[in-house]
Amino acid sequence: MNTRSLASLAALVCCTLLAAPAHATEVKQLMAKPLPEYPGKEAVMLEVSYAPGAKDMEHRHDAHAMLYVLEGTVQMQLKGGPLVTLRAGDTFYEGPKDVHIVGRNASDTEPARFVVFLLKGQGAPILTPVDGHKH
Repeated sequence: MNTRSLASLAALVCCTLLAAPAHATEVKQLMAKPLPEYPGKEAVMLEVSYAPGAKDMEHRHDAHAMLYVLEGTVQMQLKGGPLVTLRAGDTFYEGPKDVHIVGRNASDTEPARFVVFLLKGQGAPILTPVDGHKH
């Protein structure tokens, strides 16, 4: 993993934890791979674990982001879109221009876990808060 990828992952963890109780969200990078067939692009796979009641701050990814719920129940909403509730086996998509306004564990008592697959610019941040401040 390169230094920029590590910084992007650290920013994701930092921004997620700012919006959730301490140690409520764990983000683990499973893979990062340059895509030589698409110069300047890379694939990143993350596992996100939400503690009960955890939630994200508003953000965007500047990437194609595909989510697959492994366990628990999560709620997601993009700006201008409906609030959706996802359970194990459900999927969710965010486009490069989407703003993610709701991302949370729907339960205050049970954990939730999902995998996110991102197609993004190589070395670009994984997450950007919508207020424009980079963490």
